[in-house]
Amino acid sequence: MTTLTRGPEAVRLPAPAPAARRRGRWVTITLFLLPALVLFLLLVVAPMLVAVYSSAFKWNGFGGLPTDFIGLDNFTRLFGSEIFAQDLWHLLVLVVLSICLQLPFSLALAMLLNQRIRGRALYRVVFFAPYVLSEVITGVLFSLILAPDAGMANQLLSVFGIESEWLANPDTVMPSLFIVMTWKYFGFHMMIYLAGRQNIPNELIEAAQIDGATGWKTFRHVTLPLLGPTIRISIFLSVIYTIQLFDLVWILTGGGPSHSSETMAVTMMEWGFKRTQVGYASAISVVMFVLSLVFALIYQRFVMRRDLEGASTSMGGRR
Repeated sequence: MTTLTRGPEAVRLPAPAPAARRRGRWVTITLFLLPALVLFLLLVVAPMLVAVYSSAFKWNGFGGLPTDFIGLDNFTRLFGSEIFAQDLWHLLVLVVLSICLQLPFSLALAMLLNQRIRGRALYRVVFFAPYVLSEVITGVLFSLILAPDAGMANQLLSVFGIESEWLANPDTVMPSLFIVMTWKYFGFHMMIYLAGRQNIPNELIEAAQIDGATGWKTFRHVTLPLLGPTIRISIFLSVIYTIQLFDLVWILTGGGPSHSSETMAVTMMEWGFKRTQVGYASAISVVMFVLSLVFALIYQRFVMRRDLEGASTSMGGRR
């Protein structure tokens, strides 16, 4: 009940019913969510549905919606394509290199910059700075550095008798691309690991040291297990980004030479916009989406399950 004072008398008003309060709360939530929901439907869901629909047609992208229905022929053609098989192989190579080299390097730097060293704030800014640059700027910058004639890489390495056409040689283009990716993104993963490390109570580290654990044993048995959720998130983001990799490859190599650095996104761009086979390009986009979705679901179900449940975790993700 609500009391309303009016002069010498008090008037008691009935309190709003619980059902009315719930309806008012849901109306408020709906009004706040509606603009974001409309944008999500128009900019995310609608393009996905159009891509799925057009993947079943032979369509050049012009003249309204497609009408030449061919069923699953685009997918049959895609899975029989040697170029698409190379794209999957390049994806696997970049994922393995990222997990085995890029992320451990970022973790090592994070552990180093967590120590009390002079100028560590400056080092953090410098190492994180490449991530702030756009992929286009990074691609243009390294296309100049890795240029075959006057590029900085060849000028510096010529002292050791090493020269190469880094982006034009099928044997060196993928390692060169991975180096550029590492330079661009190691700072991002480093900051993630650094934040995770700073969330670990120092009392646990000090207790391990009092018990006689060396620096390596403390890291192996205390720090690394407690960093498990952070590492798993970092791996997840790295794999999803690699599946969708486009900007750096398009600027640096365009997928060449001879498709030796091509990714699924570059293949989609090539067939969709250069060859105007939008139906086939839509099939590639659907496969990319399915790969990302399946990986995300499996990874969250079997690797990040306890993290999402809010339980304490270990590197193995087991109870």
